[in-house]
Amino acid sequence: MTEVELTPAVESIDQFRARARAWLADNMPPIDPAFPPAAHRDEERCWQRARELQKRLYEGGFGGICFPREYGGLGLDYEYQKAFDEESFTYEMPLILNTPTFTICCATLLDTASEEQKRQHIGAALRGEEVLVQLLSEPSGGSDLAGVITRAERHGDRWVINGAKTWSTSAFAADYGLCLARTNWDVPKHDGLTMFLVPIKHPGMTLRRITQLNGSTEFCEEFLDGVDVGDDAVVGEVNGGWAVASRQLYHERRAVGQGSEFASGSGSEGGRSTPVDYAALAAKTGQADSERVRQLAGRALVHRAVSDQLGDHVYRSVRDGTLPPAAGTLIRLFHAETVTLEMDTGLAITGTAGVVGAQGEGLETGLRYLARQTVCMGGGTTEMARNVIGERVLNFPREYAADRGVPFSQVRHGK
Repeated sequence: MTEVELTPAVESIDQFRARARAWLADNMPPIDPAFPPAAHRDEERCWQRARELQKRLYEGGFGGICFPREYGGLGLDYEYQKAFDEESFTYEMPLILNTPTFTICCATLLDTASEEQKRQHIGAALRGEEVLVQLLSEPSGGSDLAGVITRAERHGDRWVINGAKTWSTSAFAADYGLCLARTNWDVPKHDGLTMFLVPIKHPGMTLRRITQLNGSTEFCEEFLDGVDVGDDAVVGEVNGGWAVASRQLYHERRAVGQGSEFASGSGSEGGRSTPVDYAALAAKTGQADSERVRQLAGRALVHRAVSDQLGDHVYRSVRDGTLPPAAGTLIRLFHAETVTLEMDTGLAITGTAGVVGAQGEGLETGLRYLARQTVCMGGGTTEMARNVIGERVLNFPREYAADRGVPFSQVRHGK
């Protein structure tokens, strides 16, 4: 047998696309545009459905296209994932699993976790057996992630975690959370943190839903009271949690900005807000012939096109080293501006119908306008994103911080 015969043939993108097209037609439920499938992040049944669909994807050989083979994926380039996304657009997909499970948590584990953690948790997630969530923000922390006061203390051969987290996306549906806690109070704040994988169903964990302006209860707050884990729950190094959290934020910003190769499928999930159908909106409001509406819509659509192209450019530039990893924040920032403009444009077209109209397209546009600020906060606020770009991409001087270099035990905290 020759060396050429020993080397498996690499499937071309066109061949992969054709195989995916045939498999999807035989195995995944097609979407009826008149009755789209429910994908409500605050309903348990939608999460169970997503797990079932993810299991089907995995068993069909299309789960984790860009994740390495040794952890259950296919080990293919981003172009293969994009081809699959295009073919799967008209089929029901487990989109709510993309963020934060695949694009943030699994991506972070891939970069920072032990081999055993990668094999266990990435593999389980790809099989639809686990959902992962972030436990980062705290009620008193604001945008200062490194200022967490949730503490993890060594008790014998266990770590005992006490504290509170908030704004955790769909934590009620998760199995494990990446939890950042303070393990050393006598060093500067960034140096005394450790990341843990904690079981959400631990008896010491209490979850409460947060009701948003639009009625959604997707987000949660968590109270950790004596949550104990072993050394096998530590992700990265003890007191090296900031390196893990920084990588996590990198993946979160890319996910929120639509730049992650680990998202499977495309649509209203995976960090992407469903684009406004301006033509339909103009027709329903009797403005199909309005030059003003056309100009407003055109401007928003151009922003969307630029946002999509920017994502590809930044991904490739970070991959080949032309841009630093922090450049992923460019995607996050421009995506927020794009979605904000789209929501503003939608309300400008509907006018008062978006505020006091009957239930329908007009009022839906108004509700989306009220919630548009969420894209300016996910992955860190827009203001923080501009700081990251200025300091870590453009190399501007860092802002003054009174607690820089000061042991965290000596830093004054608000009450």
